[in-house]
Amino acid sequence: MGIFSRIGDVFKSNVNDMIDRAEDPEKMVKQIILDLQKDVRTATEALGKAMASQRIAERQHEQAVRTAADWESKAKAALTAGDTELAKKALSYKVKADSDVETSAQMLETVTNQTNNIRSQVEELKSKLEEAKSRQSMLIARSQMAKTQKNLAKSVGGMDSSAALDKFNRMEEKIERQEAEAAAFTEIAGVSNDMKSFENLENDMKVDAELQRLMAEMNGVQSDTSDAEEGGVL
Repeated sequence: MGIFSRIGDVFKSNVNDMIDRAEDPEKMVKQIILDLQKDVRTATEALGKAMASQRIAERQHEQAVRTAADWESKAKAALTAGDTELAKKALSYKVKADSDVETSAQMLETVTNQTNNIRSQVEELKSKLEEAKSRQSMLIARSQMAKTQKNLAKSVGGMDSSAALDKFNRMEEKIERQEAEAAAFTEIAGVSNDMKSFENLENDMKVDAELQRLMAEMNGVQSDTSDAEEGGVL
C-alpha cells in the first residue's frame, strides 16, 4: 500500500550506508525515527478503518444468513399449511437472500484479507520502529566517535612534528642555560662567602693586634707610674 512504500524503501537499503552518506548522521537517524512513528500512526489509523469495514461486512453477512433462513422457515410453514404458492413465493425470497449471503461472504472474505494484510504491515512497522529505537543510541554514539576520530586525525595531520620538536629542543636548551646560570650564581655566592670569611678573620687579627698593643702600652704606663711612686718614697 502507498503508506508503506516510502518506509519500505528505506529499510530495503543498508541503514549504515545511509548514515555514512548522510550530511549529518545523527539528524538522519532521528528523522528516521520520526518518519517511522508517523507511518505507524497512519498505518494504525488505516487498520482501524479496515477493522470497522470488516465488522460491517460481518454484520451484513450475518443478516443475509438470517434472512435466508427466515424465508426457508416461512416456506416450510406454507408447505405444512398446504399452501404451495405461498411456499414458492417464500422460496423466491430465499433464493434472493442466498444470493445476498454469497455476495456478503465474498465481501467479508475480501475485507478480512485486506484487514489482515494491513495488520501484518502495522506489526512489521512497529517492529522496525522498535529496532530503530534500540539502534538509535548505538548509531549516534558511533557517529560521534567517528567525528571525534576525524577531528583528531585532522589535528594530528595538521601538526608540523619537526617544528614541534624544534620548539621542544629550544625549550630544553633554555632550561639548561637557566640551570647553568643558577649553578654559576651558587658558586659565586660560595666564593663571596669564603672571601667574607677571610676578610672577617683578617679583621679579627687586626683587632687582636691592636688590643695587644693597647694593653702593652697601658701596662707600660702603669709600670712607669709604679717606679715613679717607689722612687718618691725613697
